[in-house]
Amino acid sequence: MVKNILYSIKSPYRQSMDIIGYTFGSGELSCCIVGALRGNEIQQMAICAQLVDTLKLLEENGAVVRNKSIMVIPCANYYSMNIGKRFWTMDNTDINRMFPGYDLGETTQRIADGLFKAIKDYAFGIQMASFYQKGEFFPHVKVMDTTNGEQESYESLSDFGLPYGLIRKPIPYDTATLNYNWQVWNCQAFSLFAAYTEHIGMQSTQTAVSAALRFLIAKGALEYGLHPGSHTRILNENKILRVSARRAGILKKYVSVGDEVKAGNLLCEIIHPLEGHTIDQIVSQIDGTVFFSCSDQLVMEHVDIFNIIPPF
Repeated sequence: MVKNILYSIKSPYRQSMDIIGYTFGSGELSCCIVGALRGNEIQQMAICAQLVDTLKLLEENGAVVRNKSIMVIPCANYYSMNIGKRFWTMDNTDINRMFPGYDLGETTQRIADGLFKAIKDYAFGIQMASFYQKGEFFPHVKVMDTTNGEQESYESLSDFGLPYGLIRKPIPYDTATLNYNWQVWNCQAFSLFAAYTEHIGMQSTQTAVSAALRFLIAKGALEYGLHPGSHTRILNENKILRVSARRAGILKKYVSVGDEVKAGNLLCEIIHPLEGHTIDQIVSQIDGTVFFSCSDQLVMEHVDIFNIIPPF
């Protein structure tokens, strides 16, 4: 294992913020795995930390394939993480909306530029991603449709051994993300979503670590015996049903992530925050599997509470 500072930014009041990369093996730039770009992505950092520890042992045992290089970057924003803030501490900008970056721009543009220059030439990229809403996900992997269905990345979704692989059609704000720009630079890029963001679930962390290792094995960077995981159902993200709150209030849920629901099943109730009575009941419109569940206990109108994946 080789530990390098990929990019460093100085502060007049604190120590420098260093983006550290851990490299395993040498030679061809096979795969780069990036963890926390935001200050609340605790599980994403923990997954990468566990990967560093696991890959170190595997490398010592000769499991990294000769002439293959793997890099893991656990965290690129520990300034924000140190104070528990999701975005950049000074101006509240998002590093993952600044790629490919600009070396003479604002701070987050410079960070994105320094990071991207160090990782843009890898053949494969995995970002441990998080969602903008608080909640729990069914672990899955996602790829952006940047080539109108002509990309072999869709088949590679199955290499992670997770139950679901999603294809996302990019919208304008996606074009400044790491995943999108990796693909523009001819890297096959994937976003891996674990169950949580601010909470470290031990089982979901290990699920994500195993998924990343399976991918490295499938792409010829590792030689290691690991169970193949689940059959992967691949579908377009727009097939998922988004269930939103029709009223603001206290959320009382009756289903959880992974539950199978039938059309007409009661999913949740909204309770009046001052008077305590039920002001809305939301039932499922379809048969399917609960894919995402909001963790906020006080919800606003039109906020997504659940995502449901329909049956085949």
